[in-house]
Amino acid sequence: MSMGKKLVIVESPAKGKTIERYLGEGYQVLASVGHVRDLVSPRDLPADLKKGAYGKFAVDVDHGFAPYYVVSDEKKKTVAELKRALKDADELILATDEDREGEAIAWHLLEVLKPKVPVKRMVFHEITKDAIEQAKDSMRELNMPLVDAQETRRILDRLYGYEVSPVLWRKVRQGLSAGRVQSPTARLIVDRERERMAFVPASYWSLTAQFEAEGARFGARLVRLGGARVATGSDFDDRGQIKGVRTVLDAAAAEALAAELEQGSFRVAGVESKPYRRRPSAPFTTSTLQQEAGRKLKLSAKQTMSVAQSLYEQGYITYMRTDSPSLSAQAIKAAREQAAALYGKESIPQAARHYSGKSKSAQEAHEAIRPSGDAFRTPSEVKGALTPNEHRLYELIWKRTVASQMIDATGQTATITIASEKTTRGVAEFTASGTVITEPGFLQAYEEGKDASRYAEDAESEGTLPDVKESDPVSLAELERKDHVTTPPPRYTEASLVKALEELEIGRPSTYASIIDTIVRRGFVTQRGGALVPNWIAFSTIKLLEDNLGDYVDYDFTAEMLADLDRIADGELDREEWLRRFYFGSDERPGLKSTVENLGDIDARAVNSIPVADGVTLRVGQYGPYLEGEGPDGETKRANIPEDLTPDQLTPEKAAELFAAEPAQDRVLGQHPETGLDVVVKDGRFGPYIEEALPVELDDEGKPVAPKKGKAAPKPRRASLFKTMEPESVDLDTALKLLALPRVVGVDPESGDEITARPGRYGPFLSKGTDTRSLDDEDQIFSITLEQALERFAQPKYGARKAASALKEFDADPVSGKPVKVRDGRFGPYVTDGETNATIPRGEDVEAITFERAVELLQLKREKGPAKKPARKPAAKKPAAKTAAAKSAGAKTTAGKTTGAKTTAARKPAAKKKTDTTEQP
Repeated sequence: MSMGKKLVIVESPAKGKTIERYLGEGYQVLASVGHVRDLVSPRDLPADLKKGAYGKFAVDVDHGFAPYYVVSDEKKKTVAELKRALKDADELILATDEDREGEAIAWHLLEVLKPKVPVKRMVFHEITKDAIEQAKDSMRELNMPLVDAQETRRILDRLYGYEVSPVLWRKVRQGLSAGRVQSPTARLIVDRERERMAFVPASYWSLTAQFEAEGARFGARLVRLGGARVATGSDFDDRGQIKGVRTVLDAAAAEALAAELEQGSFRVAGVESKPYRRRPSAPFTTSTLQQEAGRKLKLSAKQTMSVAQSLYEQGYITYMRTDSPSLSAQAIKAAREQAAALYGKESIPQAARHYSGKSKSAQEAHEAIRPSGDAFRTPSEVKGALTPNEHRLYELIWKRTVASQMIDATGQTATITIASEKTTRGVAEFTASGTVITEPGFLQAYEEGKDASRYAEDAESEGTLPDVKESDPVSLAELERKDHVTTPPPRYTEASLVKALEELEIGRPSTYASIIDTIVRRGFVTQRGGALVPNWIAFSTIKLLEDNLGDYVDYDFTAEMLADLDRIADGELDREEWLRRFYFGSDERPGLKSTVENLGDIDARAVNSIPVADGVTLRVGQYGPYLEGEGPDGETKRANIPEDLTPDQLTPEKAAELFAAEPAQDRVLGQHPETGLDVVVKDGRFGPYIEEALPVELDDEGKPVAPKKGKAAPKPRRASLFKTMEPESVDLDTALKLLALPRVVGVDPESGDEITARPGRYGPFLSKGTDTRSLDDEDQIFSITLEQALERFAQPKYGARKAASALKEFDADPVSGKPVKVRDGRFGPYVTDGETNATIPRGEDVEAITFERAVELLQLKREKGPAKKPARKPAAKKPAAKTAAAKSAGAKTTAGKTTGAKTTAARKPAAKKKTDTTEQP
């Protein structure tokens, strides 16, 4: 880089490539690939600091809540490259995202690089030529309140996680974690399941008629009988009781009434017509985009944000993390022009539409998510340049944006009331409704999706109505009797959970994807279909937190913390003072520290016990949930809980059924021809298996001798059944083959090594010395020949076909400099650059993996380090006390606002703990 050039640093290589096209000569763009340093794990602190002020949290809570940051080994190469480039630059431009996280990344870069040239901050909410030019002309200083807010959130999550999680380890289960947003979110899902468990269904009947008039047939529903409303599902509470004065029809009443009506006559009792008007939805915010992409595109929140980030970094949409639905004047003009061009000038109102957010904590500085530029590209124009998921999401954003500037949909809604002759229970009134859209307006472009309704079955269907007037006769063509049972509140889907979190102001919409991912990954919730179902471990966890740390899973308290972080970001609150009150307490409220210290004795058995029925309790044990009850003679009886049984399905009746189920009996298949011992098929905790039963030793009196225990005890030979085998049908020959495993396939003629085939934890495989190869299925263990095995070993590790072709290929990784590929491996799809392999998390669509997501997965894998214990190292000498430069908002210097010592170090961290108690953003 020659003298006189400006160094621009962004956080993403893809973003860097896009803006480099618009910056022109004189600029070099490099990527930090996210944060260059982070709060160290306490276990990775230098030895002499582990017992000091930083020892518990890697945060000095007694001296300004100063965090201890480190540059990881994986980021040292990146930092070195940035420093080399900075030596030849005459100006540093920090162009990370404009939100708190981006501002914090910029500040960390400033702290690590320690530039001696002027520093400027460039921000933009879309990556277009005009936006970049405008950003170049309106550089600003670092926004230190935003940095304070991000750092406060990071420290807050560390304090919460590291104080509360150990309580769960001691009283519920090792390895669990608690989080400021994670735990209240899990509570929401548990609360919904509790509602479902307490729900009492009610039954009722309805009558639906088909009438004929003016040669047309139309449907109508019985709504009133004798002047009183006929009950529908929404008229019952969750205890199965009727609300208000309603007529409830049972089977006998419905049949008797129908019999009378079928013999009677009907007339039009009234015709009502009223205007219909529907307004377009506001442009997308982060939350509404996640909800709608979930409903219409079936994308998870995580997939939606990944695809949206890719679209933003390629310059197709504006910044995807925003709480504001407002559009700039430029965007309004573009949307109106496109609507007029596609749907006619009459499709847009005279005055532009303006939208504002409802959330108290919304960051209105950002614009809504929309297509970028001052002239929107249509979905058909960009289809060839985008992946299928990128195109689908772009089309959704484009439609919503254009529709937001179109006129209302209008028409007329007519309701016809049909009355019967008087029956023994009074006059029966039916109603039929229909809407005629005379002006489709915005519906030409877009219609918002809806979450599944609990009472959809009772909703009146819309249809075409005949032209009738009051007193006209109508004839009954058909009368349907239908029975109904009320349904419990629906479980949360990702879309409805995002909506609930936003309404309660729990967490930021930009963090919802990672929150949902966390509670699923950590075993609190399981996704079944589209529903989020809490596991029993979540019930124990939430019960402990509610009973002992109620504030910290309270929805209002969580929302207050979010509001306070917003006030810190606005410069209205001091970060240090707020953290002191949160952790040490104040006159108004005890702090987290004293609350945890004064918890007292928590009864772990009570925490992990959930009443099911009189004398029946569900216990959450270390190895899973089980039922415990008392038998007829006072003995304790237990029963396992089937994995596919959801909490609301565990009724007293189901518990009795589980207790009554006959335990699987051992089945003797025959005697082993070599040992003479019985070969038995058994059903164990981890599935069915074969066992060679050891003989029972008898004493001199012929009584069984207690078997030896410990290492000296003889061990019977065992072998698990293959997945394709059933305990009821397995025979002796098959059992003998299983007991004889591993099977010797043959000997490699070149190396002389024996080749064996056997089942393994991750599937069947071949073994030759230290080398292995996967088999396609378990049956191949018995069928593969030596020639076939040698052919497999001659191929690359995961098979020639899989190794030869990648599912997707990308540009070079910014760290290793090698091409990034998505492959299908032995344990599922993964990302690799040839040096590092990173598994693609379960639930992520391989097709939706972008270059940026692939780079992120590789970086996360590098930061995690190898899965082995680190070698012991001599205690590191304590570095000279080095106070990080006070945070600066200046463009040329790092002098300015001091926020307390933040010691930096570029030490090699040890491998991370298996349990991460820090909630991620």
